[in-house]
Amino acid sequence: MQVMLMPAAASDEDTTIRAAIEGDRRAFGELYMRYARMVHAIMLARVPPADAEDLVQDVFMSAMRQLCGLRTAAAFRGWLGAIARNRAMDYHRESRERVPLEDVPPGKQTGDDAFLIMAAIRALPEAYRETLIMRLVEGMTGPEISERTGLTPESVRVNLCRGMKMLRERLEKK
Repeated sequence: MQVMLMPAAASDEDTTIRAAIEGDRRAFGELYMRYARMVHAIMLARVPPADAEDLVQDVFMSAMRQLCGLRTAAAFRGWLGAIARNRAMDYHRESRERVPLEDVPPGKQTGDDAFLIMAAIRALPEAYRETLIMRLVEGMTGPEISERTGLTPESVRVNLCRGMKMLRERLEKK
């Protein structure tokens, strides 16, 4: 008889998620530390950078309130990503009522490389956009991206490779 063991990291993460579901604030803080960069990358892919950090906080506050409704620990990554994407959509619905402001902080020129690159990344398809921001902006490694998002390592590698190729092509045109 062959026994399959769950990797230690996965079981540790499941334990942390279950503890957070049961109301352990320290466990929820640990989840915040593990997933904040992923949520930040999702936000950067969809909203102006100046608003991304506040929206990350909104996502985690919402997650903390809704955590008791999560049925399985295994669903946490996708569930948290969905909350982030939904919060970004809500942001855009709410912003229709606001006067649009330029996405560039005072004193920066729109021609600065960082802003051009970020605009080019945000114009890519979603899968590439999120993965590239996690790698290039948040500094996450391929294995970290895979672990946080639930994508296979091969999918992450393909998304990064294709995304970088598309990004280079876009930047060469500018």
